[in-house]
Amino acid sequence: MTEYTHDTFISPFTWRYGSDEMRRLWSEVQKRRLWRRIWVALATVQAEAGLVSPEQVADLAAHQDQVNWERAQQIEAELRHDLMAEVRAYAEQCPVGGGIIHLGATSMDVEDNADALRLRDSLRLVRQRLAAVLLALAERIEQEAGTVMMAYTHLQPAEPTTLGYRLAQYAQDFLEDLQALDLTLSLVRGKGFKGAVGTSASYAHLLEGRGLSPRQMEERVMALLGLGAYPVSTQTYPRKLDFQALNALAGIAQSAYKFALDLRLLQSPVFGELAEPFGRSQVGSSAMPFKRNPITSESICSLARYVAELPRVAWDNAAYSALERTLDDSANRRVALPEGFMAVDDILIRLERVIKGLRVGREAIQAKLETYGPFAATEPLLMSLARAGADRQEMHERIREASMTAWAAIQRGEANPLADLLAADPRVLAYLAPAQVREVLAQGAGVGDAPERALALAQRLRQAVA
Repeated sequence: MTEYTHDTFISPFTWRYGSDEMRRLWSEVQKRRLWRRIWVALATVQAEAGLVSPEQVADLAAHQDQVNWERAQQIEAELRHDLMAEVRAYAEQCPVGGGIIHLGATSMDVEDNADALRLRDSLRLVRQRLAAVLLALAERIEQEAGTVMMAYTHLQPAEPTTLGYRLAQYAQDFLEDLQALDLTLSLVRGKGFKGAVGTSASYAHLLEGRGLSPRQMEERVMALLGLGAYPVSTQTYPRKLDFQALNALAGIAQSAYKFALDLRLLQSPVFGELAEPFGRSQVGSSAMPFKRNPITSESICSLARYVAELPRVAWDNAAYSALERTLDDSANRRVALPEGFMAVDDILIRLERVIKGLRVGREAIQAKLETYGPFAATEPLLMSLARAGADRQEMHERIREASMTAWAAIQRGEANPLADLLAADPRVLAYLAPAQVREVLAQGAGVGDAPERALALAQRLRQAVA
């Protein structure tokens, strides 16, 4: 048997990205546990129809969790069929019930129901992670709802906003992701038990004269599994389900990317307004000891970019599944589904840590407000001048000229002279006193109802995850 150590290639998702909990859900051993659970459920209902004995079912149940991965791999090396290898390995452990494992079933009756169970469990874990992120955001929004800072459009200073309101933008996206996730969870169903091409023909032959129809058998087995079934299927469940699941994950990744990218920008010394947590002994660069690179946010963006590509794989699998099925989806599903979930799992774990440890550069925030805030106040000044009887177009031009002079001063590293320029402009002073000009500019454009809206959104977050 091959030993998978770091002497050979191992996927980074095996040890670097994602949680042990998510890795267990997508492990080969867990998959085989689910297969065995499905075989036990199938045999249990078949016993009700008198097809197998209670003793055989009890024997299968007694060995349900005793997965022998090594033995299954030995058998698969000969059979080149992973499910039949597991049937054989399971049967060797069950002297009484081994002969009735998989009775009447086709491979995908077992594999696709197991995949649906894994999808559901994984979506639930992702929901837990996303709920934790939303709660962390709610707390920070409430803390910073009134923290005034500059907003930027086109990467240029615009008007003031609040930090809580900016965080609420990200939270709103994640809230919609939560709603999409819940919808996807409600859509998760298994293939059921419909045989080779979905017609239940094998079960009809098996159950003939037993007082149990294939549909009734399917309903009872799926009830034992706690999983719904698609009313119709081919040999597989519709691969659209995979697409829906990966699309939900890609939506979360998109929201995480937006947050992390903005944080990377704001952590730059050019802004210096926000920063991710940085450990006391953390190394930012091998060459430049002074560096404080935003490596967590960069990792989030990197993984999110990968997740964004996975729905395309699932789209192709669904679209190109010709007639009752082809097998050209099998290999890539073994990669795309687990890695998509582990990537988003890792993203959300990192994101929660970043939000809880978010560092606010309050001095930098104040400096940006002092530098660029007066420009945002020129619109209220223009309105005040117009109300005082000034020609709106003339005042617009006077303010524009003063603003361009002030911008040039800022570019030279000087303090913003806009208030001084306008408070000394004779055409402006014909309508407002110098003190009035300075008062309007000092008050700024304001932040409107941003704090109230941010707090209301935080309350919605708490209600959504309650």
